[in-house]
Amino acid sequence: MEGMTKPKPQIGNQKLKVLSVFGTRPEAVKMAPVVQQLAQTPGMDSRVCITAQHRQMLDQVLNLFGIQPDYDLDLMRDDQSLAELSAAIFTHLDPVFTEFEPDWVLVQGDTTTVAITSLLAYYQRIRVGHVEAGLRTHDKWQPFPEEINRHVAGVVADLHFAPTQLARENLLHEGIPDEAIFVTGNPVIDALQFVAERPAPQEIEELLEKLELPSSDKHLILVTAHRRENFGQPLENICRALKELADRGDVEIVYPVHLNPNVQEPVKRILGDVPHVTLLPPLDYLPLVHLQKRSKIILTDSGGIQEEAPAFGVPVLVLRKVTERPEGVAAGTLKLVGTEAGAIVREARRLLDDPSAHAKMAKAVNPFGDGHAAERIVEALKTFKLS
Repeated sequence: MEGMTKPKPQIGNQKLKVLSVFGTRPEAVKMAPVVQQLAQTPGMDSRVCITAQHRQMLDQVLNLFGIQPDYDLDLMRDDQSLAELSAAIFTHLDPVFTEFEPDWVLVQGDTTTVAITSLLAYYQRIRVGHVEAGLRTHDKWQPFPEEINRHVAGVVADLHFAPTQLARENLLHEGIPDEAIFVTGNPVIDALQFVAERPAPQEIEELLEKLELPSSDKHLILVTAHRRENFGQPLENICRALKELADRGDVEIVYPVHLNPNVQEPVKRILGDVPHVTLLPPLDYLPLVHLQKRSKIILTDSGGIQEEAPAFGVPVLVLRKVTERPEGVAAGTLKLVGTEAGAIVREARRLLDDPSAHAKMAKAVNPFGDGHAAERIVEALKTFKLS
């Protein structure tokens, strides 16, 4: 660290330079409202850098929200390891920091992009703002590697934008000063409100018509499952549970399948020819949101959907043993069911067959935000005194 200088304070009428860095679709969805808010805020020099950790799925969101990156590192490679991706981010992002010299780097969530960007900003003595800070499962292996990624960002960050009070308490417990924490809500709700107001794409209307939905005697079950800790036997169990649920005949299961070969192979092998199961390629964010709106229940191991679906009054069964979003479990919008086939089938049947059980989850209050998180995040950046 010898020879490095401390961050320079903002002086005079100089604009505050903010670089938002993200690499996956979930990051882009949650950062899009923040990027839009920065762009319309006087006194900000806002730029966007994408690592393109997930190329195709990221580009969908950029197009939807009209975001044109200033720097595109284009780092996605087939079957690259976490070590290879991490090394590439270090190598290619460093010159961006040197060129732009931001006052702040903003990261979101818990991806490899978040952890490495935070470390690199620290090495260059650039301040870090962590959006969606303070989420914890308290199990370093679940989810993997996300739990450690967000801890890394939490150690480095100078401002922590916690989505909920519980996330704030996690940070306080870890020794983060109270004045460095802002409870903002989650900008995913900002993004969701923007997207939900747009008309459903034709592909979704045609799909639902083909499946004879909506129908008084048929229900839509949306599934997303792709997390690393579910690779192997857990994902096979999930697929077998879906196959059993499809045998009911009164459900249509729609599963947009992640492109990772560890997901594609078991899903297509077990569910490829099962009646009442429709396997789709990964969906753009807009059609995915409209499928959530039309669903009776959702089965997922996704973090973002745990936050989004309750906004539509759709019960969510979480295909994980633990969640970093326990507020949803406490509120009753989410239920942890794990990855054992029997438990998944049992809980799904309960929601399908018991109107009171479904209504109890559907009417629970979403604890994750009010649609104004981006405004609070940008205001905190504006008012924080650089030293």
